[in-house]
Amino acid sequence: MIETLVTCNAQDLLCQLNSLLELEVKCQPKACGLRLIETAHDNGLRMTSKLRDFEVKDLLSLTQFFGFSTETFSLTVNLLDRFLSKMKVQPKHLGCVGLTCFYLAVKAIEEERNVPLATDLLRISQYKFTVFDMMRMEKIVLEKLGWKVKATTAVYLLKLYHSLVFDNLTSERKKLFSPERLETHLKACHCRIGFSKAKPSVLALSILALEIQEQKLFELMDVMECLQNHSNALISSLIYIPLGTYIRLILDLYTVERL
Repeated sequence: MIETLVTCNAQDLLCQLNSLLELEVKCQPKACGLRLIETAHDNGLRMTSKLRDFEVKDLLSLTQFFGFSTETFSLTVNLLDRFLSKMKVQPKHLGCVGLTCFYLAVKAIEEERNVPLATDLLRISQYKFTVFDMMRMEKIVLEKLGWKVKATTAVYLLKLYHSLVFDNLTSERKKLFSPERLETHLKACHCRIGFSKAKPSVLALSILALEIQEQKLFELMDVMECLQNHSNALISSLIYIPLGTYIRLILDLYTVERL
């Protein structure tokens, strides 16, 4: 039962979690649109999962170059996938779409003094289109996304879930449960389009559950079960995808990343 999380801090975190869970479905990419990309053949004219994944990896490199947060990267991927799942984007325009989504995320998340000029962003990214092209694309992206830039992404839920279970560990065991490792795993998942079909809560819980298994933090299993049941109850109107499905997918991804 979720009532086992009884501290004042835990109750505050649960309130935040409830708010995020209620909002997460409102800014999700269209699953049918993502499936079309996954099944598309690479003929140079259609968007494919391979092209999308390459673009996201480039945007991750750009995020790391500027020292921006995982929140910025997660929002970038959310904006890009939402747009790609709605619009038929030709491969030649993908770079402009991707950089525009990155710029929108930076302006929404990062402090104003850290936001680069569009000219500097283009110079560093080495794309050939112009600032005018980018500004025009920004208007198109915003219109197609209903001017909804901010979204509930998996990184926010991952941090909340981590905070809720962290206090159940001893000081020594806490060293094994690094939020940085969890964010690294999430960024790897973002680089594969298949994970964008998962609700942020399912993806976050899957990453958390797998890390608990890998670090053998079995004392956290009860509270994880509470969080899973709590999250499922609040999103019961949606199709439930078992955590195990995504845990297996993520485990396969981790294996690939280590090779």
